[in-house]
Amino acid sequence: MDVGDHATTAGHVPVMLGRVLAILTPAVEAVTDRDPVYLDATLGMGGHAEAMLRAVPRLRLIGLDRDTTALERSARRLAPFGDRVTLEHAVYDEIPGVLNRLGVSAVDAVLFDLGVSSPQLDEADRGFAYSYDAPLDMRMDRTQRLTAAEVVNGYPPAELARILREYGEERFAQRIAAAIVRERERAPLDSTRRLADLVRASIPAATRRTGGNPAKRTFQALRIEVNGELDIWRRALPAALDALPVGGRVAVLSYHSLEDRITKRVLAAQAADTTPPELPVPLPEHEPRFRLLTRGAELPSDEETTTNPRAGSVRLRAAERVREAT
Repeated sequence: MDVGDHATTAGHVPVMLGRVLAILTPAVEAVTDRDPVYLDATLGMGGHAEAMLRAVPRLRLIGLDRDTTALERSARRLAPFGDRVTLEHAVYDEIPGVLNRLGVSAVDAVLFDLGVSSPQLDEADRGFAYSYDAPLDMRMDRTQRLTAAEVVNGYPPAELARILREYGEERFAQRIAAAIVRERERAPLDSTRRLADLVRASIPAATRRTGGNPAKRTFQALRIEVNGELDIWRRALPAALDALPVGGRVAVLSYHSLEDRITKRVLAAQAADTTPPELPVPLPEHEPRFRLLTRGAELPSDEETTTNPRAGSVRLRAAERVREAT
C-alpha cells in the first residue's frame, strides 16, 4: 500500500505489478483440490488484487486495510468479482485473527505493499505530505486516537529526538526536536506547513541544498510512530509466513530501509539451515522452511520509475515455503 499505491484508476499504478504477478501466480495456480486463496494484506486501491483476480479465475481474495476510505474504494473497484472477494477492516498484524474468523486455515499467496498509499499522500487533509498545508494527522486508520499533532505537541524532547533519529534516520534529530519544543511552547504545532518550515529552519543550509525536501525524514518518522508501522511489521510478517502451506509464496514491497531490514532478517532466518554446526549432516527438522525467490532486494525497472516516480524507492523480496513447521 505504499508510496505509490496503485490502481490504474485515477492515475494510481500498482508498483512492480508484473513482477508481483510472476512471483505469486504460480503458487495459486498450483492449487488444484480447492479454490486458491490470495491474501492482500495492504489492499490500498486494489490494483494488485484486481490483477490477481483477473489472472486466476478461481482465485478467492481476502483483502485487508486499516484505512476505511481505501476499503470503500476497493469494494467498488472489485465489485465485479462478487463473492470471490472478502474485504476486512484490519491491520496486517491481525492476520491470524482474521483468518480464524473467516474459517480459513491457510492462504496460498500473500502480498504486503507497505507504507502510505497514494490516496493518503494525495489527499491534503490526511496530513501525510509536506507539500500541502493540512492538519497534522497522519493516521492511516482514522478511527484510531493518536495523531501526529499529539506526538509533536505532547511527547517529551528526548522521545521526539529518538523517534526522529530511529524512524527517520535524521542526523539532526536533536536540533529538530529542540526546535519543535520551543515552537510548541509559543503555540501548538497543528499544521504540516508549519512543521515543514520549522524542520527546514533547523537544518544547516548546506544540508538543505541536497537530498530533496529536508522535512521528508521527519514526516516519515512521525508517520511510523503514529501508525506503529515497524512494531506491526515485526509481528505481521512471521504471522503471514505461518499461514502459508508448502508451495505458498509471500511478496513484500518495502519503501524504506527500516522496513526492508526487518523483511530481510525474517526471511533469511526462515531460509537458513539451523542444524548445529558441530553435526556432520543436516537434520531434517532443522532444514530451511522457506527458499528465497529474489536475489537480495529487487528494484523496479528504469522504465517504471520514469512512468511511476513513487516506485523509485521500492525494494521487493519474496519467498516460498518448502517445509512444514515441525
